[in-house]
Amino acid sequence: MQPWKAILPKIARRSIELAMEGLPFPPDERAALLRAYPELAEQRATFVTLTIGGRLRGCIGSILPQRALIDDVIENARSAAFKDPRFPPLTPQELPEVDIEVSLLTLPQPVPYEDEADLRRKIRPGVDGVIIRFDGRQATFLPSVWEQLPSFDKFFEHLCLKAGLSADCLRLHPDVYVYQAEKILESEV
Repeated sequence: MQPWKAILPKIARRSIELAMEGLPFPPDERAALLRAYPELAEQRATFVTLTIGGRLRGCIGSILPQRALIDDVIENARSAAFKDPRFPPLTPQELPEVDIEVSLLTLPQPVPYEDEADLRRKIRPGVDGVIIRFDGRQATFLPSVWEQLPSFDKFFEHLCLKAGLSADCLRLHPDVYVYQAEKILESEV
């Protein structure tokens, strides 16, 4: 693994530790990381996922690149730890138990499809992250969600519900986009 990728979970953990103390990420530390790893200045979209004992504890990310990779990881790590509406803020006692995963996303690509059968042929379970959009609503699942929801039907039922739509929202023909994600696990770097 390239060194600039291996450093991403460390940046996420450092960001969370600093946030617990009410501190911003130090500009001099950020600058030193950018000097050492110029790739961190590229605009990239990421998700930061926190787990404890294999159970989700927070997950926040960006679908589209909107800022430097280092800043995306810093902000998404803080948001996953303290602003995921599904969980209370992470506590200092939990932090040593947290496993951090950073997912680097490719740019989403539209998937033109005629009907559900056509969409089934085009979606690659376990490979594609999926975004659905319909009537001002949107939701996404990272490719890793296929591990919990391995069937096309269950995956899309849950994705539709996450978007605030009915479980059978594919009958409405929502816009569908796919992207891929490279997972970088703290425990493996």
